Amino acid sequence: MKWVFAFLLCGVSMGTVQAHNHAHSHGAGHEAAAPAATDEWVDGEVRKLELAAGKVQLKHGPIKHMDMPPMTMVFHVKEPALLNGLQVGDKLKFRVVREGGKFMVTEIQR
Repeated sequence: MKWVFAFLLCGVSMGTVQAHNHAHSHGAGHEAAAPAATDEWVDGEVRKLELAAGKVQLKHGPIKHMDMPPMTMVFHVKEPALLNGLQVGDKLKFRVVREGGKFMVTEIQR
């Protein structure tokens, strides 16, 4: 009887490990993980500011760590204060990560 209990207990443990590994091998939970920080600065130019929404439209150079070519697109900002003092036409450098499915500017250098 002891071996039956040990066998069942082992099976439950293995099932938990297999379910955990299956979830990770199919991408589950990766969106919730914090993105890796990058030291890459990207060249950009302000095209539009949406201060209340915490967004900025930038014409930018290549973003190598995201394998993204130069283009113009809207970014969210990590801290709305990053947009203080910016004006359309300003040239800048910025750092960006992907968080929760959004492209998020984390730093700006004027």
